[in-house]
Amino acid sequence: MGYVDVAGVGHILPDGRELFAEVSFRVGEGAKVALVGPNGAGKTTLLRMVAGDLPVKTGVVARAGGLGVMRQFIGMIGDESTLADLALSLAPPALRDAGRRLADTEAAMRAAEVRGKYSSAAGKAQLAYADALAAWGETGGYDAEVLFDTVATIVLDLPWDAARERPVRTLSGGQQKRYALELLLRGPDEVLLLDEPDNFLDVPGKRWLEARLRESGKSVLYVSHDRELLAQTADRVVAVEGGSAWVHPGGFASWHEARVARHARLDELRRRWDEEHQKLRELMLMYKQKAAYNDGMASRYQAAQTRLRKFEEAGPPPVPPKEQDIRMRLTGGRTGKRAVIAEQLELDGLTYPFDLELWYGDRVAVLGANGTGKSHFLRLLARGGTDPDPANIPVDGAKLAPVAHGGVVRLGARVRPGHFSQTHDRPELMEKTLVDILWRGDEHRAGMDRHAAMAALSRYELAGQGDQRFGTLSGGQQARFLVLLLELSGATLLLLDEPTDNLDLASAEALEAGLDAFAGTVVAVTHDRWFTRSFDRFVLFRSDGEVVETPEPVWDVG
Repeated sequence: MGYVDVAGVGHILPDGRELFAEVSFRVGEGAKVALVGPNGAGKTTLLRMVAGDLPVKTGVVARAGGLGVMRQFIGMIGDESTLADLALSLAPPALRDAGRRLADTEAAMRAAEVRGKYSSAAGKAQLAYADALAAWGETGGYDAEVLFDTVATIVLDLPWDAARERPVRTLSGGQQKRYALELLLRGPDEVLLLDEPDNFLDVPGKRWLEARLRESGKSVLYVSHDRELLAQTADRVVAVEGGSAWVHPGGFASWHEARVARHARLDELRRRWDEEHQKLRELMLMYKQKAAYNDGMASRYQAAQTRLRKFEEAGPPPVPPKEQDIRMRLTGGRTGKRAVIAEQLELDGLTYPFDLELWYGDRVAVLGANGTGKSHFLRLLARGGTDPDPANIPVDGAKLAPVAHGGVVRLGARVRPGHFSQTHDRPELMEKTLVDILWRGDEHRAGMDRHAAMAALSRYELAGQGDQRFGTLSGGQQARFLVLLLELSGATLLLLDEPTDNLDLASAEALEAGLDAFAGTVVAVTHDRWFTRSFDRFVLFRSDGEVVETPEPVWDVG
């Protein structure tokens, strides 16, 4: 039986600010509980506390059953870690430790044998490896390898022996996410903590996840901003907002209505509290005046003081959280009539040759399954095309552009690309504060003084994070800041790769409003079924390598 109990939990940030307090909820056996709320409200922090990654200094977290954790940035892994490393990172602690010990002793044995096959060091290394191999078997390592093999075959169509040393960076974000989810959903842990499990999944993948969560007997606590997935899977909703959290016992479909009713009720309770507070204060002051010239009123004055003090000590009811007010001013600028021209363009190993013309002002949604070349196409445009004009300076570097096997793609006159990467891969920003990034500027945008920087951050509801390093922001806060950099860059062609993946509802609506006012061309890779409604053209990258335009969004492609 797996469950999670959270009682009276609070968290203080390193700078002394209170992130949240008095958070209490339960994830019962087999329940599917969604954490929702604004970016930066503390959803990921709360998951990390439940997972044991962060200490619980206030309140109590109790768990039963094995705990499987998928952290937020799976899908963004770009280092040299292998699938074996990823599989072990998702395994139970004892198995994880045994696996790492086995890998270390195997490497030491091979190194010792290179130096001298019959040396004493080689013998000791062989003994250590044998002990590690025995420990691996005792902790269930061989059963785990069967699971690893099953998942590698399902996701990659490869046996485990062929896949285990494959670098994770060679998988698409969706493949990484699917690989991790398959391991956890098929694994032994009875409680799963999933941070943004739907990010990087295409629409068929999201539908697969919805079905698997519904049919799973595991207890699942998860964070997601995909409204359809939430509506399909959540038994109850825990809303993290306003410095605390509250529980809606119904599903997501009724959560919005419940939130509006709750806010109205809190407003009414606060109004009544203020009225009663004022009455008690006026009564106390009246008896104070009378007691000044009538000793017989002194006891009544003391009683009124006591009543007022106890009322104030009990405190007012919580006020409804302040609604987000995010204002994205994506301005753009006039360009030539033709913004993008592709002629017999063929992405190496991904697509057959295709033609495409995009016009100034187009809103183009690029759809298709993971691994079909959509993100590669955006990066090629960010580079300026196959024969880039020096005036078209990419935002995140030309080194990521794929190889065009044939044909050409070029940008029109005065078209300046601005690229939003799905993986937020901006290593040059990670250790810098937001104010410092805006103050210094770069070749794409002028710097600004602290006052102007804070004003811009305030429009994106990031003023409180101005002196925080980019790398410490939540995924949604990073996404909002990267959109701000696009706004300041003067881009006239926005190339957006899954821009809504980490955005909360208010931020996604603000982005849609900003794009609606943008004077320029927008090309967005997206699997967000709601976001797609604001586009007027749809380009489908099919799994068979064909690239075609469709009159309506098409999700399920073979």
